[in-house]
Amino acid sequence: MKIKSLLITILLLITSSFLMPQAQGATKGWRYWGYFQATPGAHSWNAAMTGPTVDIADGAVEGWSFVFSSDDVPSQVPTVKPNFAKICSGTKADKDTKRVGLVIYFGSKAWAPKGETPKKTITTCVRTAKTSQGIDVLNQVVKIRAATSGLICGLSGFPAKECGVEIPTPKSLLPKK
Repeated sequence: MKIKSLLITILLLITSSFLMPQAQGATKGWRYWGYFQATPGAHSWNAAMTGPTVDIADGAVEGWSFVFSSDDVPSQVPTVKPNFAKICSGTKADKDTKRVGLVIYFGSKAWAPKGETPKKTITTCVRTAKTSQGIDVLNQVVKIRAATSGLICGLSGFPAKECGVEIPTPKSLLPKK
C-alpha cells in the first residue's frame, strides 16, 4: 500500500510539472529607478536598503539608475563611479553645509519606455543643509515624480508616465544561446 501511494505521488508530481505554467523569471522583470549609495571614501556602489529619506554624510555619493531587473538580471548601478573627490573637487567645504556627490544614470534605450529616449547622465556636487536627506539632494537637481507610496517614478520627466512596471526582458539582456 505504501509503495502504491508513493508511486501515485511521484506520478502526480511528474504530470503536474508538465501542466503547470513555467516560471517567468527569465522572460519578465521590472523597470524602475534604482537607488544606490557610496559612503564617504567608498569607490563602489551599494544598493540602498532604504528609501532616500535617510541622513547622508558629508562626502557621500548618491546614485540613481533607471534599471531593468529580474531574478536573472541584476540592477545596473550608475555608469559613473562614486568618486566624491572627483565629483566635488570644485566645491569647497564649509561648517554650515555638507557636500554630497550625485550621479543620475537614465538607463539604456534597450529598456526605455517606447518612444522615450534616456537623458544624458547627470554628475554633480550638491551643497545642502546639514540636515538634508537623500531626497533633498535629489530634489535640488531634478524634478521628482513619485507615487503615493513614495516610490520614485520619474526624474526630470523620465520616464514620462509609468512607475515601476513589469516588462519583457529586453533582448540585449537575454542570455546568449
